[in-house]
Amino acid sequence: MLRNPGAAPVATMTAGGTLAVVIFAATMAAQTPQPFPRPGSGPTAERPPAQQAPAPGRPPAPAPVQAPPPAPSAVDPQAPTAATLGFPVYPTAQFLGSYDAGRGQRYFIFGTTAPYLEMVAFYRTQLGERGDQVFREPATHVFEIGRFREETMAFPPGVTVKDWTWGGSQGYPNPKPGGQPGRFPTIVMIVPAPPAAAPPAR
Repeated sequence: MLRNPGAAPVATMTAGGTLAVVIFAATMAAQTPQPFPRPGSGPTAERPPAQQAPAPGRPPAPAPVQAPPPAPSAVDPQAPTAATLGFPVYPTAQFLGSYDAGRGQRYFIFGTTAPYLEMVAFYRTQLGERGDQVFREPATHVFEIGRFREETMAFPPGVTVKDWTWGGSQGYPNPKPGGQPGRFPTIVMIVPAPPAAAPPAR
C-alpha cells in the first residue's frame, strides 16, 4: 500500500496536501491487481489431422501464408493529456485510472518504469518547483501548484510521486490483465484544479 506503517515524514504539508497523500494511499491500497494469465492455462489446441502424402510425381502444394495480426495500439485512447490535465505527463507513463475526488475534481494515476529520482527531477524541471519530500520511507515527493481553496477544492492541485521499490518491493502490479510491464517502480498521481465556475449569465 502507499503509506507503509512507520513511514517517516520529513516535511510539513498543508492540511489539503496531507489529505491528498492519505487518500492517495487508501485508493492505491484498495486496488486489487488482476492476476496475469498463467502459461498453459488457456484452452488446449486440438492436434491437426495428419496430411495425406502427395501423389508421386506431383510437387507438394505450398502452405498458405497468413498475414500477421495487427499490432495493438500503444496509445490508450482514454488516457488524459497534458492539455486536459494542466500538468505535464511523463512521455512513457501509462495511464492506470482516475477517481472521483469530490467537489468537481478527479485524480489521475500513472505508472512508469522510470526511477523515482528521475521522475522527481522531471517534474522539478517541468514545473519549475522543488516540491517537498513528505516521506523518506517510502519516498514520496509532492508538488503543490496553485492555491488550495478548502471551500471549493477536495485536493490541492499538484503532482505526487511515489517510490514503489522501497523495502525490496518489485513495484506496483500493473492492474491491466496481461499489461506490460508487469510492475511499475514509480507511481504518479496528478490532481488538476477543479473546472472554473461558469460566468454568470447577463
